[in-house]
Amino acid sequence: MMVLLNISLRVCVIIIILAFLLTGTAVANPPSTVQTYFVVAGDNLYNIGLKYNVSHGDLMRANKLNSNIIRPGQALIIPTGGTGSGQVNRGNNNRGEVDIMARLIQAEAASEPYKAKLAVGAVVLNRVNSSLFPNSITMVINQVTNGTYQFTPVLNGSINRPAGAEAARAAQEALSGADPTGGALFFFSSGVTDKHLRSRPVSMVVGKLTFAL
Repeated sequence: MMVLLNISLRVCVIIIILAFLLTGTAVANPPSTVQTYFVVAGDNLYNIGLKYNVSHGDLMRANKLNSNIIRPGQALIIPTGGTGSGQVNRGNNNRGEVDIMARLIQAEAASEPYKAKLAVGAVVLNRVNSSLFPNSITMVINQVTNGTYQFTPVLNGSINRPAGAEAARAAQEALSGADPTGGALFFFSSGVTDKHLRSRPVSMVVGKLTFAL
């Protein structure tokens, strides 16, 4: 009887050890949650972000991209966790993000060449991708810092006017990765006297608008 008891105890100990090891392995190696998306023709970071509910800024950071340009066949890592307020708006306001940028372009550059319209859109997206500004189009455009509006059309209400065809096209092209400014974060009219803006490195001048880094 004593021999059988000892054998039973040993079997129990072995079972307990095996159960612990198996449980530990399961905890230490959880299933991977990384998603990969392969770019197809017509894709842009903004629309891919809408599909997976992440901002295109988060996509850029997750894939260590230096620009919005992506190519068919390119593999993109889809981050599994958003950045809270940094995510693009979801639900029925997705189109609103594009529309508000088009309306800003219209208000800021209606009488300027198309290149200037495109550049205004690029500045908005450059700010979205910068750690110095909010992480969504709507938040960037509506940002107020120490009582100062970042964009005059938001202050005077002209942003509420409908966007023209060129402004809408410029918004879509900017979202597809076009940036004639080379990464500009600011733009201002030729008559601006603000010393802070005037002191920034100029990337280009189009019509009456100056774009600066």
